Amino acid sequence: MSPIDTDRFKSQLEEQRAHVVAAIEYLHSENPGSMEDETGEMPSDNHLGEMATITLDREVDYTLEENSEHVLAEIDAALERIEAGTFGKCESCGKEIPEERLEALPYATQCIDCRRKAERS
Repeated sequence: MSPIDTDRFKSQLEEQRAHVVAAIEYLHSENPGSMEDETGEMPSDNHLGEMATITLDREVDYTLEENSEHVLAEIDAALERIEAGTFGKCESCGKEIPEERLEALPYATQCIDCRRKAERS
């Protein structure tokens, strides 16, 4: 197996990181305050439908933000592995993670076999 081009993956990870950070910043700008700030008033029975819509939108945004923060942490960990010289090695079995897997998921920490085993457990 040929050595992994860590410079190429580092560049890809840094680019992905910039996109994720921009997405998080956008989500923060979309929801800067409380629901009262957003509606300009306290919730009342007259606006239950509107409040339900605002609540659902916020829950979706919070879920997207939480997922983005998780991906950001995974990207940062992969960049640290590049610096440490352990990028591309399966954390479970120690074997090389195939480059095709890293192409699909550059912050992968396990080879596909170990990942499948972990998902079945």
